[in-house]
Amino acid sequence: MRGVSVPTKGYTSRDVARFAGLTVAAVRTFARDGVLSPSRSRSGELSFSFQDLVVLRTAQRLAAARIPTRRIRRTLRRLAIALPQGRSLAELRITADGTHIVVSDGEATWRADSGQTELDFDRSPAAPEAATPLTDRLARAAAGDEAGPTAEDWYQRGIDLESTAPTEAGAAYLRALALEAEHPGAHVNLGRLLQEQGRPGEAVPHYHRALAADPAHPTAAFNLAVALEDLGDTVGAIEAYQRALVAEPRLADAHFNLARLYERAGKKAAALRHLSMFRRLAPEP
Repeated sequence: MRGVSVPTKGYTSRDVARFAGLTVAAVRTFARDGVLSPSRSRSGELSFSFQDLVVLRTAQRLAAARIPTRRIRRTLRRLAIALPQGRSLAELRITADGTHIVVSDGEATWRADSGQTELDFDRSPAAPEAATPLTDRLARAAAGDEAGPTAEDWYQRGIDLESTAPTEAGAAYLRALALEAEHPGAHVNLGRLLQEQGRPGEAVPHYHRALAADPAHPTAAFNLAVALEDLGDTVGAIEAYQRALVAEPRLADAHFNLARLYERAGKKAAALRHLSMFRRLAPEP
């Protein structure tokens, strides 16, 4: 039996059709649906990735389980729309259970036609975790109840990921901003992640955008002040700390930082005033 040569730069339509056990026409239909993410060669020919091949094999297995082609296309298309940019359907486990299509994202398992959550017996017997907003939105999208995650869904997803996967959290905040460009929380949290990476100059515009959307956002003003301090802009930092205190007069850290900056600038009276406020507001050691 002759071996099949695997392209190193991508698979052609004929390659993936042969590997997946589908017709070339079916492959092109899935590409038009947005289920696949092929690129085009200089000659204009479609070039598919290994992830595309995995998705097509999934479609083939669903068809072999006698799931109607129209339902397979509809389910895969809805899931593809709901997924984050840069993510592939190959990351989901999509199987047939009788006449139903069942989807799992590693956090939850649900029926694609109804969004109904199912027990996943392949997972450990520990207590089941609550579905994340994104998982819930994927289930709703597959069932046809929702078009995809909202900006708030992505924002909450970012919050959930910050402690364990800050890079993915930043990507989630960017997705939130792609849907709602002036989401203040997403701008503030993305700015803070950039600051923590030592990139205050990139954080500053996000704080300005947050304040443009919500002028009385104390965290945005405070974080802006810290970023400006890191950049050596003492005057701008003082103004931002003052703005934070207008929004939240009991912000102890803002009083302390202002006292420090005023002391450095030789403004003793102002420094003492804010230091006194800090001592009133800060908890006893």
